Amino acid sequence: MLVLNTGNVTVKSEKRSVRDFHIADREENISYYAVWPKYELLDGHRDEAYTSEICRKEYHALGLSAISTSWGIGLVIGPAIGGYLAQPAEKYPGIFSKESLFGRFPYLLPCLMILLFGFVATVFSLWLPEMLHKHKKRNKDQSDPHDVGEGTTNGLHLSESMTHSESKIPNSQKSLLKNWPLVSAIIVYCVFQLHDMAYLEIFSLWAVSPRSLGGFALKKINLFHDLPGVGLLVFQLFVYPLVERIFGPVMVSRAGAVLSIPLLASYPYIALLSGFCLSIVLNCASVLKNVLSVSISTGLLILQNRAVPQEQRGASNGVSMCLMSFAKTVGPAAGGSLLSWAQRRQDADILPGDQLVFFILNVIEFLGLLLTFNPFLQEPEDNIPKSKHEESADQENGIQERRSQSELP
Repeated sequence: MLVLNTGNVTVKSEKRSVRDFHIADREENISYYAVWPKYELLDGHRDEAYTSEICRKEYHALGLSAISTSWGIGLVIGPAIGGYLAQPAEKYPGIFSKESLFGRFPYLLPCLMILLFGFVATVFSLWLPEMLHKHKKRNKDQSDPHDVGEGTTNGLHLSESMTHSESKIPNSQKSLLKNWPLVSAIIVYCVFQLHDMAYLEIFSLWAVSPRSLGGFALKKINLFHDLPGVGLLVFQLFVYPLVERIFGPVMVSRAGAVLSIPLLASYPYIALLSGFCLSIVLNCASVLKNVLSVSISTGLLILQNRAVPQEQRGASNGVSMCLMSFAKTVGPAAGGSLLSWAQRRQDADILPGDQLVFFILNVIEFLGLLLTFNPFLQEPEDNIPKSKHEESADQENGIQERRSQSELP
């Protein structure tokens, strides 16, 4: 949300800012104009790429879940800190005077706090170790004397072993656009990101819309942002790694998309509730939707990082970030415009009002679900799960190979 510094105007949501400035002449048009003050800070996939570097393959799900968990913690703590620090002259008159700089600019204090947090994070990042494992190749003069003195049999064995291992490593110079497992995972990821951003924009505006337009007429929606953050924290930290290890990232993403469709279809009927029952049902729906969305995204991120070798991981995440940024730019604008159009057709015979909104969201979700199947989405070769027998056989073969190498003269 863009915080507007407008003196006495208190902007806590996009709809209120548009209403206070009298930009929209009709209340159902507010959702269209409210999307333009909103910007999304896109820091890319640097955390995901770094996590994939420092974690072994079997711990990728846990590492990426930790990234999502930290985001969930920020989703809970961030709005609370911003709310406490906004308008300090009105909330804490004993500390901040209305004639001071913080009285003239009521949102300066939270902006300075954001600047401080960013500076501290930048300083800490200077001590992060670089994860590019580049080792200089030893020439013949620097080779081990024991290796030089070995017979031709051992040398032939080592040569064949190196040739076999190099054949498994993808060509680092290979074009990313020719890597279809990567390209397909990025496309599916962008489709779901477009859906998620449109949903977040629609939900915030729809929740504060009046009952006459199919909304909830809520005064505050902070609770519906905080509780999903708590649910996301618990699920991603304790549940998702276990589920991903059993079913795999693709199956988890498909299950999340399948469950999201009936959940979104129930939203127009949730609006018919009121009072305490509305609060309970809406909070549960928000928690579940947030958990499903992040589960889908985490699974697709795992596929993207497994589809490329280490040398290309930074470039692949850069391409993914670029396309994802475009999807996140289109999502809020399309979602707000769609809600505004739907609220003007409350008396339509087919899909009136908000039913049209969630139907279109479900169409996008269903499209993303279809794209997770073959032949479109192709899993990386090392992402195909092995049975326990195959894993134990691989471990035994590796032990025997190391023993045979150590027994050679």
